[in-house]
Amino acid sequence: MIHYHVSFENPLTFYVQVQMTFEVPADAAETVELQLPAWRPGRYELQNFAQKIQRVAVLDANTQAILPYRKLTKDRWEIRDVAGRTLQVRYNFYAHQMDAGGSWLDESQLYLNGVQCFMYIDGRQNETCQLRLDLPENWQIACGLPQSGPNTLQANSFDQLADSPLIASPTLQQRTYQVLGLPFTVWMQGECAPDWEQILRDFTAFTEEQMALFGGFPVSDYHYLNQILPYKHYHGVEHTNSTVITLGPAELLMTEGLYKEFLGVSCHELFHTWNIKSIRPAEMQPYDYARENYFRTCYIAEGITTYYGEYLLARSGVRSVEQYFQELNTVLRKHYDDYGRFNLSLADASVDLWLDGYKPGVPDRKVSVYHKGALVALLLDLTLRHLTGHQRSLDDVMRRLYEEFGLKGIGYTEEDYIRLVTETAGRDMRAYFDKFVYGTAPLEEPLDKALSWVGCTLRVEETGSASESYFGFRTVVKNERTEVTDILPNSPAAVALTVDDEIVAVNGRRVDMNLQSLLSTNSDLRYEVSVFRQNRLLTVVLEAQPGQRFWQKLTVEKLPSATAAQQASFRQWIKQDF
Repeated sequence: MIHYHVSFENPLTFYVQVQMTFEVPADAAETVELQLPAWRPGRYELQNFAQKIQRVAVLDANTQAILPYRKLTKDRWEIRDVAGRTLQVRYNFYAHQMDAGGSWLDESQLYLNGVQCFMYIDGRQNETCQLRLDLPENWQIACGLPQSGPNTLQANSFDQLADSPLIASPTLQQRTYQVLGLPFTVWMQGECAPDWEQILRDFTAFTEEQMALFGGFPVSDYHYLNQILPYKHYHGVEHTNSTVITLGPAELLMTEGLYKEFLGVSCHELFHTWNIKSIRPAEMQPYDYARENYFRTCYIAEGITTYYGEYLLARSGVRSVEQYFQELNTVLRKHYDDYGRFNLSLADASVDLWLDGYKPGVPDRKVSVYHKGALVALLLDLTLRHLTGHQRSLDDVMRRLYEEFGLKGIGYTEEDYIRLVTETAGRDMRAYFDKFVYGTAPLEEPLDKALSWVGCTLRVEETGSASESYFGFRTVVKNERTEVTDILPNSPAAVALTVDDEIVAVNGRRVDMNLQSLLSTNSDLRYEVSVFRQNRLLTVVLEAQPGQRFWQKLTVEKLPSATAAQQASFRQWIKQDF
């Protein structure tokens, strides 16, 4: 067994003291190598957690003699000639990152994501681990790991230890609900006043809907670890039998605006218990924490989960259809705001998460596996329902992924997913994958056609901004300066303006919080625009093209003329009246 011990001397410094103790067999290799994870599951980019490590020391546990070591890479350490010894590795970890993937220490709590702060012994990741915490007497621990004693947690491997975040605090609130005899505990850390009756009712409803979809649950208990913060925040990360959710501001938790976010992220993260934690890509069986784990199916892991995260809230009756459409329309807006959808496929965007998937990046380069992935999942679900008269759906694909791969601990491949979709549809589905997963074909027409079968349509609206709608550019006002921030390819603005231009006049009139009105005065939509570019004053011509519109807004709406058959199909899809 490998022993980890965590303590803290002064929470005002944010430094946590970590000690790792383990025996090295007498017949072991001459060299022991320690690795700190370079990334965490749920965020597919290298994160350099070693930046948070201070003052590493290696000791002989019996004599307390300091032993030499050598740093091999930014997050890997080598210890030589230690066969037959018991080693203690000590270091400080800087816990000052408050988000769902971070760690935090102050006078009120200790919050740890083990994947950030625990080293592992290369080649010994499958050994059992014990974690002991030095905590004040009145502190409670919220964690998905079982407790074997006071402030002592057990893990059957490093992977389980790293994938089990914890919150320790004297002010934790918690309630438990049960579904099919399994306990689900909702923990709250923060100065908030939860309406427990409403929370437990809603959480029970969407949990029951998910359990019915999959026909079982991968783990024996589940923990929602909620950091309810005094400021605006939104983030969630999935784990094997838990999730961490950071949300704020705390005083607004039970208001419509924030509570819908709370429900959405909670339903989303619970779905991940099946889809990515149990149903895992072959490339991640097992995780390699030392380097990138490239995989081309994140549109399944995140896109399908994004679709179901909101859809199941409506299907379980927790949210109304109108509320669901509001969230779906947000996804549509984000997808159609980004012209990178013409330049990168979903499969390639899955790989490129490791490159720049969580940053804005250069303009019009990439597509979101979350947003386009959700829309492609919606299209597939409605298509499968249409082809089979609601006898089969995306539910069946996910259930089979769980039964054939998740329950058996086998990773699935792209080909496995294509096969299951094809078998569920009862026909060749290669065109769907070629166009929308491996290609960049537009979604508007096929989505509208699929939605019409359930009595809905995609409505196209023009934006109210003249600069966006007619000319294809956006601005922001900074210190009374109107600066260009975004320009669409092949728009009138693309041949006249550049990002960072400061617009100072339109047709000789000064721009002062009035750009949109100035761009709406000429019937021919032709303007002379004065800009400062690289501190030089230039005048350029902006001229709209007849019939061209940009940044149009797409929304899902019910068809006023929906037939009885369409309305019946709608009810079968979403389990609510039309």
